[in-house]
Amino acid sequence: MGRDETERYITVPSLFRCPISLDVMRSPVSLCTGVTYDRASIQRWLDGGNNTCPATMQILRTKDFVPNLTLQRLIKAWSDFVGRRADGSPLRGIPTVEEVNESLRRLSLEKDDEIRLENLSRIVRFAKDSDANREFLWKRKDFAPMLVGIIAAVDGGTRATAKIKLGLLAIMILDTIIKGGKERDRERLSKLMLTDGGGCLAALLLAIRRGNLKTKIESVRVLEMISFDAKSKEIISECDGIVPELIKSISSDTDPSLMEASLSFLITISTSKRVRSKLIAEKAITKIKDILLMETTSVAVTEKSLKLLETLSSKREGRSEICGGDGGRCVEGVVRKLLKVSAAATEHAVTILWCLCYVFREDKKAEETVVRCNGLTKLLVVIQSSCSPVVRQMAKDLIKVLKVNTSASVLSAYETNTTHITPF
Repeated sequence: MGRDETERYITVPSLFRCPISLDVMRSPVSLCTGVTYDRASIQRWLDGGNNTCPATMQILRTKDFVPNLTLQRLIKAWSDFVGRRADGSPLRGIPTVEEVNESLRRLSLEKDDEIRLENLSRIVRFAKDSDANREFLWKRKDFAPMLVGIIAAVDGGTRATAKIKLGLLAIMILDTIIKGGKERDRERLSKLMLTDGGGCLAALLLAIRRGNLKTKIESVRVLEMISFDAKSKEIISECDGIVPELIKSISSDTDPSLMEASLSFLITISTSKRVRSKLIAEKAITKIKDILLMETTSVAVTEKSLKLLETLSSKREGRSEICGGDGGRCVEGVVRKLLKVSAAATEHAVTILWCLCYVFREDKKAEETVVRCNGLTKLLVVIQSSCSPVVRQMAKDLIKVLKVNTSASVLSAYETNTTHITPF
């Protein structure tokens, strides 16, 4: 059994846990009431202006504390016996249900953000441990509203680091618990987060703008989870700054994991016609074009880029943006991905070209670009590929149109430059 598995099943003696943090004490000290705490936790409590013992709520005659050397030796002996973490710190067991319930109680009553942060960190460890733990938390009626309240309290102008950390932890818990969740869970969370006057959306936007990579991805995924129906998608897209920031996140120099999460969110909200128009106006197609023209992108990013472009091509202004300007570079990018990435990517690409060149045929330059970029040869291969019957029929439609309507000079150039194509 590896160290990670060993740590998971350690039972920590309750005497070794700090009554405030519920973690194994590093430096146990006793107050005049006789209760022992970890030095860092009780110091924060006292520095916060409190004059009572947290466990007994007795008024302290003195705020002095005495090191509990006997307990410290016992903790050290126990830690040496069960092993230590790689960084040398004492092991932390997974909190019990009783400890989590106590942490939740303290979160609802405690005013000190540092102590609330310790309790929420404990809940994070509990939630990450198992599906059963996550289900237990989510079934509590007070849990989701509490997390939403923590997130909504994050203010972009605040200097309260603990409050911001609380908000980021709450976002992390939501991402952990709801990921792949049921529709009713998404609906419930969506209603909670979108009826708070915009505080949650502002906090998520702040996390995307200023957070680290992990925080950005978690925040984008939470946004996608609460994009539950047409109304929620429009509310989110109309929140000042969210759509431009997410479109910025699909730049070619962005981390692929963040690009994938952002594209997935944009695809989700693009089912609304109003949102599609907004995405086009915010130049999402320009960003997609840059991705398609890159030589090296992940399969998932390419597939999602083409899927989003397919959705945007249903709007007239979207087709105009795809075909217009830049010498047809976006159409060229679509043709490049034919048979080069995956079956899904090829099917999205064929559908886009079918929409541009067969269904609407608003710009002859698109047809010429397809032929110039060796698209006819690729479409002939698509007909014989394992793509769906619908997509193979689309390819046949495209070949007929391209051969009939493309100028003789372009066709001549195509026949001269035709090369053998091998599907992915």
